Amino acid sequence: SYENEAYLRTTVTHHWQMEFLGLYNFWNDYQEKATTQAFMLRDRDTIMLPGVGKVHGGFMKALGLQKSLGWPKELDPHLKTPAPLAYYAIREKLRALLGENDKAKYVVTGHSLGGALAILFPAILAMHGEKWLMERLKGVYTFGQPRVGDEKFGEFMEMVLKEHQIEYFRFVYGNDIVPRLPYDDSAFMFRHFGRCCYFDSKYQGKIVQEVPNKNYFLPLQAIPMMMNAWYELLRSFMIAHEKGPDYREGSLLRILRVIGLLIPGIPAHAPQDYVNSMSLGASQLFLHQQ
Repeated sequence: SYENEAYLRTTVTHHWQMEFLGLYNFWNDYQEKATTQAFMLRDRDTIMLPGVGKVHGGFMKALGLQKSLGWPKELDPHLKTPAPLAYYAIREKLRALLGENDKAKYVVTGHSLGGALAILFPAILAMHGEKWLMERLKGVYTFGQPRVGDEKFGEFMEMVLKEHQIEYFRFVYGNDIVPRLPYDDSAFMFRHFGRCCYFDSKYQGKIVQEVPNKNYFLPLQAIPMMMNAWYELLRSFMIAHEKGPDYREGSLLRILRVIGLLIPGIPAHAPQDYVNSMSLGASQLFLHQQ
């Protein structure tokens, strides 16, 4: 490794933002001394929350996980950061706003990474025992949300949501690749939970436990996905005539549609299809659920 332990530890933890596991000197039996040196590090893709389960580390960091401190219930008043930490700043604002109105409720929502953070927000509230804020939370609605944790985390969240009567709807459009990541398999062990509102390319919705082609890279689905991508490209030129000028698609989205002929899941993640799904298909879906 050619460097001392202090230098390596600083580089790994502060510059690479990974976990330094150690510097080791290994024995060379022919030279009769320890001449082989190596260090080990680890990038924690998942973080274990006691009693909660495993959660994707990147999403937790984006929400406000602190180095070496984890998730303290209250921030150190002397802690200085260049910008506020998302979880703590939003929680304090909610405390203030809800304190002004005893009848007020709030919802948490987000698209893509924002959807992951939206469902993780009540998870940390529950872990911190924020019962008052949990009781005021009416619902969590996510759009194109990736998987955020393992099966144990899903079970924990379903229990928490049921206990506090919080609605959770996970909206997925078509072949959107993001809700199908990280993989749901024996190696990655990420699992979705709760109700999934799945909308096809005609913006017709249905409630499912898991979306079709849940891990995206299924060879048998390649041809149907390509055909669907061609339909979406043609639809982009017709939808304004059929549904009105509000649904007109711009040139950037049409370029994405062309890219989608090769990678169908990319344009399906754009917010436009989620907006269309809500305005054209959601009312019928929930009307049938009543």
